[in-house]
Order: sequence, then C-alpha cells, then structure tokens
Amino acid sequence: MTQKLIIIGAGMASGRALEQLKKAGGDFDVTLFNAEPRGNYDRIMLSPVLSGDKTYEDIVIHTSDWYEENGVTCRFGEKIVSVDRAAKTVIAENGDVLSYDKLLFGTGSNPFIIPLPGHDLEGVIAYRDLEDTERMMSLGADNKAVVIGGGLLGLEAAAGMAARGVDVTVIHIMGHLMERQLDEAAGYLLRKALIDKGITVKCSANSKEILGENGKVKALLLDDGTELPCDLLVMAVGIRPNIQLAQDSGLAVGKGIHVDDQMQTSDESILAVGECVEHDGAIFGLVAPLYDQAKVVAKTLLGEEATFVQKELSTKLKVTGCDLFSAGDFAEGEGREDIVFRDPARGVYRRLVLENNTIVGAVMYGDTADSNWFFGLIRDKTDIADMRETLIFGPAYQGGAPSDPLSAVAALPRDAEICGCNGICKGEIEDAIAAGSTDLAGIRATTKASGSCGTCTGLVEQVLAVTLGDDFVIPAAATVCGCTDMTHEDVRRMIKSQELKSMAAVWQECGWKTSCGCHVCRPALNFYLLADWPLEYQDDPQSRFINERKHANIQKDGTFSVVPRMWGGITTPDELRAIADAADKFAVPTVKVTGGQRIDLLGVKGEDLPAIWDDLNKAGMVSGHAYSKGLRTVKTCVGTDHCRFGTQDSTGLGIKLEKALWGSWTPHKLKLGVSGCPRNCAEATCKDIGIICVDSGYQISIGGAAGMDVRETELLCQVASEEEVMDVVKAVTQSYRENAKYLDRIYKWMGKVGLGWIQEQMADLEVRAALVARFDLSQTIYRKDPWAQHVEKADTYQPLANLTLEAAE
Repeated sequence: MTQKLIIIGAGMASGRALEQLKKAGGDFDVTLFNAEPRGNYDRIMLSPVLSGDKTYEDIVIHTSDWYEENGVTCRFGEKIVSVDRAAKTVIAENGDVLSYDKLLFGTGSNPFIIPLPGHDLEGVIAYRDLEDTERMMSLGADNKAVVIGGGLLGLEAAAGMAARGVDVTVIHIMGHLMERQLDEAAGYLLRKALIDKGITVKCSANSKEILGENGKVKALLLDDGTELPCDLLVMAVGIRPNIQLAQDSGLAVGKGIHVDDQMQTSDESILAVGECVEHDGAIFGLVAPLYDQAKVVAKTLLGEEATFVQKELSTKLKVTGCDLFSAGDFAEGEGREDIVFRDPARGVYRRLVLENNTIVGAVMYGDTADSNWFFGLIRDKTDIADMRETLIFGPAYQGGAPSDPLSAVAALPRDAEICGCNGICKGEIEDAIAAGSTDLAGIRATTKASGSCGTCTGLVEQVLAVTLGDDFVIPAAATVCGCTDMTHEDVRRMIKSQELKSMAAVWQECGWKTSCGCHVCRPALNFYLLADWPLEYQDDPQSRFINERKHANIQKDGTFSVVPRMWGGITTPDELRAIADAADKFAVPTVKVTGGQRIDLLGVKGEDLPAIWDDLNKAGMVSGHAYSKGLRTVKTCVGTDHCRFGTQDSTGLGIKLEKALWGSWTPHKLKLGVSGCPRNCAEATCKDIGIICVDSGYQISIGGAAGMDVRETELLCQVASEEEVMDVVKAVTQSYRENAKYLDRIYKWMGKVGLGWIQEQMADLEVRAALVARFDLSQTIYRKDPWAQHVEKADTYQPLANLTLEAAE
C-alpha cells in the first residue's frame, strides 16, 4: 500500500535519503517542501560558483526532470508553518493541510549572526545559500568587503570575492585560521597563502560594532579602534541546527532534533536527517555522516533494519586552492610527542602527534596524498614503533625504501572513506567497477566520487588501478576533451609537423572520435589553426565563445557591455562626449571606469550593439576587445609628459604597443603595463607583460597575474631602446601564441617551458626576428576592427521575434 511521505527541506541529506528510497523501489507518495525556491543542489560547491569556476547549473544535484521522473511533488519556495502530530498533518504557509503517514525533517541549520550593534543593517549577510552567494557575486573591483570568521566558509567567501577583484579583509577572533582543523603552523601557511592572493587577514581581532549610514553598512569597528570600511559584511561564524518547527511540534530537542540509531525522533512516525539532528549528544556539519544518516533513513522507512553509527572523522579540504587534512586530537599534552616535516620550497607541512606508539592526531598542509593511510593508522590505533623512523614520509617509504604506492591503497578496508564530499567508501567504488564503471568518468557518474571538489581524484584513480590492474592506466596527462586521446601539446605538434590547416584535417589525421568536435575542443583547435596558419586558415566564429561571437561581454540579465579602446589609457574630450552621447542615446544604465584605464558601458541591449558601435566608430574609436582571448589593455602612467619622476615616455610607448598588438588572438587574455619609473604606477609587475622604464632603458618582465592567482612578473631582459621593446614584446607574444596551451595565461606557459627557454629565444636575434615577422604577418589578417565589420550585419543582431506581443483575437 502506498504511503504518504512528506519531506521538509530539499537539502543534500534529505535528497540522498530520497535517492536511496527510490533506488530501493519504495512505494511512497512523496511531497517535498523547501523554503528556498529551488531543489537539491551541492552547497559545498557554492564557493566555486562564487569564484566563477562553476555556475549554479553545474552544482544542481536533482533537476526538475529528476523529480518528475521519480514522482516527487515539489513545493519549492513554500514553508511548513506547523505540524499536528495527533492528526498526522502539516499546514503549509498558504493554509494547505496535507496528511502524512511518515514525515521527514531535513530542515538543516541556520547561520549564526553575532548580535553586534548594527547586525541588522542592509549589507550584513551570512554565507549559507545561493542568494548569499549572488549577493557577493554582485561586488566588483571598486568594492570592499569584510568577512567575520576565519573558518572554512569565511575563507571560501573571502577567496571567491577576491577572485572577482573585491578588496577583502578577514577578521578572526582566534590566534590562527581554522583553529578547529589546523594547528598554528598550518594556520600560518594558510594565512600566508591568502595574503599572497591579496586578502588582508587579521587574527586575534575582536569586532565591536557594525557602523552604518542611511540604514546600510559602512564599516566594521574593532575593539582596538580600527575601522574597516566595507560595502558588504559577511558573517561566517558557524551554524546552529534549525529546530524551531520541531520544537513547536512538541518533538524532543536539545542542540538538535533528538534521533535514535534508526533516525527516528520521539514520534515514531517522524524521522529527521542532516544538520538539524542530534544523535547521542553530537551534531553534524560534514557531509559524510549526513549521507550515512540518509541511508539509515531510507531503510527505516522501508521497514528494514539499519543503525546509524558515528565514525571517527577526518577533515580533508581544499581551501582557496590549498590542500589541507586534519584528524584526531593534535593538541599538546603530557606524554605526547610530535614528528614534524617541513618543505618550505613546496609549501608542505606535516605533523604527527604520537602517544604510546600510536598516532592520535595528524595535520597536513600542501601535500595530503597520504592522508587516508595516516587516518587508517589513527582509527585502528596501529602500533607504529617499527616504522617510526620513516613514518612521516608516508606508506611508500615503510621498510626504509620506496615501495609501490598502490600497496597502501590496496590495504585500505572496504569501509575506508575515499570521497569525503559525497561520503563514498572504497567498497562502493569497487562495486561500481565490478558493475562496469572502468574509468574516472564512469565512477563519477555512478557513485559521485571525485565529482565535487576533486581533491580525491588521485585516490579514486588509484582504487581503479588496484582493482583493474593492467586494464587501467592512471592518466599521465589530461586530453583535450572526450573527442580525442591526445593532449593539447600532442595536437599542436601534429598541426605543425603534418601541416594540418583545417579542423577537418585535424579530426581526420588525429583520429577524433566524433564527427565534428565539441564545445570544448573546437575553440582550442580554432585558435591553434589561426595562430599557426594565419594566411591559410579562416577563423570560424561558431567555434568561439558567445562573447567573442557577439564582440561584447554578455551580462547576467542578457544585456552586453561595450568597451571602446583607448590607446594606452589616453582619451580626448571628443571621445568622452561621444561615449556620453552613446550612453544617453541607448539608455545605458551603468557607465564604469575599469581598472585597465578604460570606460565600460554596461547594460546594452543585444539588438543595439551594431548601432552603438557605429556611433563610437564615427568618433574614431574601435573595439577594446574586452571580451576576447587576446590583447585587452596596455596600462600606462604619465611618464615624462607630466611626472617629475618619469625616466622615459611610458605613455607614448604604451600607445605604440597597443596599436601594434590590438586585434591579435592569444591563448588567453593578454594585459600589458608600462610604468615610467620603478615606482610602478601602472602596476606593470602584475601584468602578463610589464615594462618598467629606468634611466638606462627598459626592463621587460613577464608572467604576472592579479586574479585568483597573484604573481609578480619575472625579468625577461633589459633593452636600451623603444624599438627593442617593440621587438621583444612582439616576439614573446608570438612565442606564447605558437607554443602555449589554449586557456593558459603566460605565467602558466612560462611554468611549463621555463623562463630560461624564453630568455634564450629572445637573446637569439635571428629567432627573435623570425617571431616578429610571423607576428606581423598574422596582424595583417587580424588587426581589424570587428565592430566596423559587424555594423554592416546589423540585421543578424535583431531578435528573431518579439515574444512580448500578444496575438490579436
């Protein structure tokens, strides 16, 4: 007989319970309520959404199609206001009364807001859901943000906003970051890494008051009198189980909703799962135990025996690109001793805490590859006396010499956790392999292991290698995409050596598995072909991203931004008037000065693009290519024109460089800076290519970055004249174009080929001249204004139909 099951909360824990229930073929009529206006998505992946590495669609776990296929009635954006346990009914906020046979609480947790004066000001938020994430995503390079809380969520929020150019300060009351997971040494390394990314970190700092103006947050005041201005203040100071509805319903609660080993509450018809529960005095925040709870919930609902058992947990995380691991108790104590390993060059730190010849705690930073092995020693209380001398180096060195690293994976028990994000153990992966999943993609599809943060990918591949033996080879390098087994480097070598001058030729000669490529490989092939064969190959617009096809950056509301080029950051009153007139004429809602010394017109309708381009063209301006994998800007200071410290004409040189390089396509965006003296006002030392003018000439450096990765340029060479600067910049740009992997910035390319190799190319005058000649040849094809070309195709920018019009009756 079909039973009515109502679930309150569409989070990851209740979602996993629903999956397990459907997988077992349970006969339930399921109605799912959720306060958020959406279904189950991976909250762990909100941080990559914030940083721009993923979209919301990428982290959806259950789509509307999934709910429909599984017969789940969804009531998203609706809350349950009360539960009548005697009548076994729930009342929705619209007044609907629904009966149930079984009720599942999955109400999750609420973010804790410190009751500081001013905590209710506009602009003070938590970091808990998609709305909070979108609020942070709305900030830009001209905004400041303060994050209170140096735990995982706070640091992810800070890193995500910093990646978008926001000026971020983290405030943490304790002496080092993530003190629950890391010791002081690892906390120091993490803080150093964050500071290197441009994030200000203040530890041992106590917040006193949130200051506001006209009802909006203005600054955070610390108790030492320091005032930190901010446009947004994010509190990431912990969560508390959401028990209000359960408490109002008369269920037994403490810190969370009390549940027994079968996840039943004090009412046998009501179960609870996830962050809202309390089991044997413990509450839960990590996903692995929540997924264990979900399995028990499903079996209990099906009338099968199951018991939830709390397990000793380890924490394996990737915070802002840094790998971290901690397990057990790493506090100092009598009778305890440490084994510590440090490798400053690689940024690696390991600490083991020993007591009575067993490991009771471990902390790792930078290299966590052996973490599962160490966790097994902690959990099993293994006597380590015989391996003490080599213990810190991991399983490969037991016995005094390197051994097969897969032996440690082979020795792991079936219940050893492999994927912490999704609670997947070794046995589940082995079962999936036995059922036919024989590669990483198959394991991800069937078990979700390594499908979230990706930290465990190497371990999953090792389980595949141990289980399949010679039938599985751990990939040595990533292929371009699923269409080919070749790497980017392999494809580039084939295009050059075999003189492949069309996509069809590449597909045929390189043995593509698909008929015409895909959205991943086509843009890469298009670039490689136009870079190597500029005269013979015709650029394929359909193999470009939407921004490059439209010659404007698409915004989240479907409008576009338009950035006219300003040579070296110099403009004129006539150009400014033309920009102002265009903004008025086309009702541009936002006009913004960018960090690259340009003016951005934001909110232009797609159908208006050709017309606004035409107006700007008539004023003498061309496309700024702010959308392209190519030259973006050459930022300059005023140099000898006006500055009393200027040593050379940095503005004039910047204009010459921009006029020489504009229109060129490169593997990724290319930004230059020219500073007139070592004071570096044009910030040349964090650009892809930077020139510092000195009394004796020009210092040319490459490989800078100021985004998610913050890097200072490294000196390429020093030359005496502007002509030499022009040649070196053209030559290094062409070498980058000819040799780099698509979507690699210069610093990544430099890390692969080595600065020394690039320096040798530039020092060899014959090689340099050949590179310059090939660059100039390519520019005869591509140094053209796409705006002027597309003004003639204005009809292609018009909408296919006006869907806002109503049909006549």
